[in-house]
Amino acid sequence: MSKLTAAITAVGAYVPDFVLTNKILETMVETNDEWITSRTGIKERRILKEEGQGTSYMAIRAAKDLIRKRNLDPKEIDLVLVATATPDLMVAATAAYTASEIGATNAFSYDLQAACSSFLYGMSTAASYIESGRYKKILLIGADKMSSIIDYTDRTTCIIFGDGAGAVLFEPNTEGLGLQDEFLRSDGIGREFLKMDAGGSMLPASEETVRNKQHYVYQDGKSVFKFAVSNMADVSAKIMERNGLTHEDVHWLVPHQANKRIIDATAKRMGLDAEKVMINIHKYGNTTSATLPLLLHDYEQQLKKGDNLVFAAFGGGFTWGSIYLKWAYNP
Repeated sequence: MSKLTAAITAVGAYVPDFVLTNKILETMVETNDEWITSRTGIKERRILKEEGQGTSYMAIRAAKDLIRKRNLDPKEIDLVLVATATPDLMVAATAAYTASEIGATNAFSYDLQAACSSFLYGMSTAASYIESGRYKKILLIGADKMSSIIDYTDRTTCIIFGDGAGAVLFEPNTEGLGLQDEFLRSDGIGREFLKMDAGGSMLPASEETVRNKQHYVYQDGKSVFKFAVSNMADVSAKIMERNGLTHEDVHWLVPHQANKRIIDATAKRMGLDAEKVMINIHKYGNTTSATLPLLLHDYEQQLKKGDNLVFAAFGGGFTWGSIYLKWAYNP
């Protein structure tokens, strides 16, 4: 019997309608289009403006897009994972609500949080469930409403992040396609460099924390950039070496969309030309858990069965890693 692997068999996505351009940001904070573009590669990002709506609003729409494209019966889904750093509510899982709203009534569900590495870690989790043989269809959604935790008077963070959601379906495969290998890491040294101080158990919400703007993301940009450049490149090179892959063997790099310079450094370390690097940071900015599935959605028509994809991500905490996956279907 052929070895059971976990393959991505469908992709869906959703991004909000409102486009926050660099030109608009110029009217909000002391910055300009040339400065943002040269340092990050970002031209615009999408912002969820719908009143009273959170991450689940986008997760549900990305899931429904996948379900429609695949003509999938939601009742066949065994598990719904929502990778997110911005859940709708504390305690109550965003995934549980998402599953109910899309009609996945036979699925169990939970959230997964590892900052910008959440979707990458979710891929590992989904694949493990599939490879166990107990589950056949797992819906993994990466979704974040980063605008809900961004201070739009802080030019160091407000230029970077956007809102969005992407979804993939994992199913068993016996052709040797799907997830081949992973190298996932974490280091608590990063806790101080990228975080939101208040709202957790250490510093619950109070008048003081709100007044001090401690419910917004704080980032030490230089430290995060330094760690991200070296670690994303290192793990991507390692996954290639471990699997005997040359730059000619890799068809696509699927990198977390945090900064164009980090992406370029990773591709250079892997020896990849620009045409092999998926990129949409100019359109969406950093959507945290949604960057990787949004890339798959945008490039889906260019992917071919058997293509070798190397995923790479880096997130707060610090969390980072790389996954080697063989694409399982033609467009």
